[in-house]
Amino acid sequence: MRKMLRWLLSLAILVGAVGAGAGSASAAPAAPAQPDIKERVLAIPGMRFVEEQPYDGYRFLVFSYAQPVDHRHPSKGTFQQRFTLLHKATDRPTVFYTSGYNVTTAPRRSEPTQLVDGNQVSMEYRFFTPSRPQPADWSKLDIWQAASDQHRLFRALKPIYGKKWLATGGSKGGMTATYYRRFYPRDMDGTVAYVAPNDVADKEDSAYDRFFAGVGTAECRTKLNAVQREALVRRDEIVKRYQKWADDEKRTFTVVGSADKAYENVVLDLVWAFWQYHLLKDCADVPAPTASTDELYGFIDEISGFSAYTDQGLETYTPYYYQAGTELGSPTFKTPHLAGLLRYPGIYAPRSYVPRDIPMRFKQGVMRDIDSWVRHDAHRMLFVYGQNDPWGAERFRVGKGAEDSYVYTVAGGNHGSSIAQLTGDQKEKATAEVQRWAGVSPTSKPLARHDAKLDRRETEREPVTLRP
Repeated sequence: MRKMLRWLLSLAILVGAVGAGAGSASAAPAAPAQPDIKERVLAIPGMRFVEEQPYDGYRFLVFSYAQPVDHRHPSKGTFQQRFTLLHKATDRPTVFYTSGYNVTTAPRRSEPTQLVDGNQVSMEYRFFTPSRPQPADWSKLDIWQAASDQHRLFRALKPIYGKKWLATGGSKGGMTATYYRRFYPRDMDGTVAYVAPNDVADKEDSAYDRFFAGVGTAECRTKLNAVQREALVRRDEIVKRYQKWADDEKRTFTVVGSADKAYENVVLDLVWAFWQYHLLKDCADVPAPTASTDELYGFIDEISGFSAYTDQGLETYTPYYYQAGTELGSPTFKTPHLAGLLRYPGIYAPRSYVPRDIPMRFKQGVMRDIDSWVRHDAHRMLFVYGQNDPWGAERFRVGKGAEDSYVYTVAGGNHGSSIAQLTGDQKEKATAEVQRWAGVSPTSKPLARHDAKLDRRETEREPVTLRP
């Protein structure tokens, strides 16, 4: 009997303890749920939601943000600037990416984003449609205004994404990331710029002549020069065919002037575009100058692209050509093997590709200021170039005043060169540096598993060599 009473007493104590625990748990206040990331971004004044696309492991959202047309006078009107958000988690680092052109509205992940397993904000460059003020005051398209766009968006998003930030981009995007760092050096914790041209003195382009005199092999250079020359020897026959194609496709040549003028630009592109987008092994595919016109026409279209200098091909990139002709500079190079075959001296220049009702005046010293700042004041910046990429003939370099900054070159690389294509200690060191800047433990390997769709790395095919 006593055993039974002790057992009942123990049961009562146990039930009471459980009940007290349950009461304590129910009395504890529940942790407040975090607002949805879409709603948190939309709470920022000036934000508009465009669309969301599902992607496993992320939220991928497209927004637009009201930006001042002129950051010096923000009361004088705004425009909507598109950007995308690849959201992983607010406790991860964030990468600020720009191509320097239109933003891609499909989920993509830059190499630094994969390396640090972070979020990515991708912003469309001002004046690329639809991110263009209306009416367009082209004097407000310059590198400081564009850097100020990035600065303002960063400040808006930083309270949500409070961990480390990196800026990145390739080609014109690499230039953009560098200019942003120059004007707002305290925003980013590191910058990774890929294949970024640096035309310090626009009229001094001998670096390109040295590049073309030594790139690849003598045999490949000879083959390319020969087929480029033959393309002009047969120009009348090919231009007639080019004009017919344009008529059939409803393409016009108002800006550049005529199909013949467009063709001269296309041919001048040929050797540059080959090295920009191809590798030394592809020299085996260069046709002989005795090839049929059909084969020659096909090769020119594949390498340079006949659509590039039509009005329709130029229109998308008017903002770039405007900047090249006002601040960025553009390459020129000697072509002695084409002597006697060129009809339009001086046509291979940005002014030829921008409608004449848009005024252009080149501002001396803008790129020299950027170059000087990188050489003497760069801090946590990493530049990657390709050995055989003509755009790397004039590149950024870091000097004694720069701190924790590096320039790497991919052996045999083209305009799609990346950290992953570096070898040995350079690849490990570059990877670890990016991770350290992002505030994650350096591992010398990407922290995010490779995703074939998200991490697509092929060089964006742009069939105009004057556009990086």
